[in-house]
Amino acid sequence: MTARSAGTPRYNARKEAVLTAAIDLLNQQGVRGVTFAEVAAAVGLTTTSVAYYFPRKEDLVAACMLRAIERWDGMIDEARHAPDAAARLERLIGLCLENHFLIRAGEAPPLARFDELRALRPPHAEVVREALQAMLRRLRGLLDGPELAWAGRRGLNARTNLILEQLLWSVVWVEQYDAGDAPRLTRRVLETLLGGVARPGAVWAPRLLTPALPGARDNGADAFLMAATRLINEIGYRGASVARIAESLNVTKGAFYHHNDAKDDLVIACFERSFEIIRRTQLAAAALEGNGWARLTAAAASLVAFQLSDHGPLMRASALSVLPDSIRRPVLVEANRLSHRFAAMISDGIADGSLRAVDPFLAAQMLLAGINSVLEMMRLVPDVTAQEATDLYLKPTLYGLFTRLD
Repeated sequence: MTARSAGTPRYNARKEAVLTAAIDLLNQQGVRGVTFAEVAAAVGLTTTSVAYYFPRKEDLVAACMLRAIERWDGMIDEARHAPDAAARLERLIGLCLENHFLIRAGEAPPLARFDELRALRPPHAEVVREALQAMLRRLRGLLDGPELAWAGRRGLNARTNLILEQLLWSVVWVEQYDAGDAPRLTRRVLETLLGGVARPGAVWAPRLLTPALPGARDNGADAFLMAATRLINEIGYRGASVARIAESLNVTKGAFYHHNDAKDDLVIACFERSFEIIRRTQLAAAALEGNGWARLTAAAASLVAFQLSDHGPLMRASALSVLPDSIRRPVLVEANRLSHRFAAMISDGIADGSLRAVDPFLAAQMLLAGINSVLEMMRLVPDVTAQEATDLYLKPTLYGLFTRLD
């Protein structure tokens, strides 16, 4: 390949087509699903032609994620021109939602997700992580100003990660809306992000619940579910092979199949276990005496504590995006039930006056994102305590990013 050929419109157009096809595969099937054969078939090229643009698969996957970071950087750069932190975040939320709707309409190329970043190997993983960290620093710059001057470096970093988690999570719920809803959605997300659901002066005194683990499982089968959950959270569905799950438990593949008919069955069981724990926690919280704030904080704080317990964590919700269709659809149905139950709890709190009048559905999704974000903190700070996770991630989710809690 000469420098001249690399700059021609034909070369650039084909390279973009290859990249777009790879991003679609990455979002739907994860890193393992991105093969030269699949990409070539999608764009009408040979595998040799794909390799002409990206010599190795890792080059292609990394390019997908780096392209996404470039586009996020563009949105962050546009948002930074707004006059204050609140206005900058409002602009960024609006651009994010606009991008979702343009992608849905086929008017913008797909945006790679970062769910499978852990499945990348060196040196590509380090390149993408460094670019992502640089993007997070630019995102943190949007918070400059008096609104969060008190938060300190650690508080700002946590809030920056929360903002990104909320923006990435929006792909989960945005499909429920029409493009014409974008202005309203932007306002509602912003008001919940900045002000939370708590009434001014709401006291933090949640009752911690210990949910019973779903059904006793014989012969250590529950250990398989915990091991598989941790591995899938760490390296993704495609990367968590049967061999790696068995190896993490120091057992043979034969022992694995003694407890589990197939990997897909195990993944379903992992989600079912996590969903049942969330469901039992929600129902136990709903049965408590007190108002909506007391019940909601009990459920949320208990789930954060479970994430960090010996029986945790819960399945990372991002694993949903790369599940095979036959698995994903029923899992999504149950996930939506859990979101609706949180929305009902929030609605009850609004009705009894203990919660702010927010959009219950969006607030429920944002609460799930906040609980899910604790997993990222666990990766960055392996010995994090439940109190630290609550202070840095859960409280800002419930009280709002701009609310100072002494």
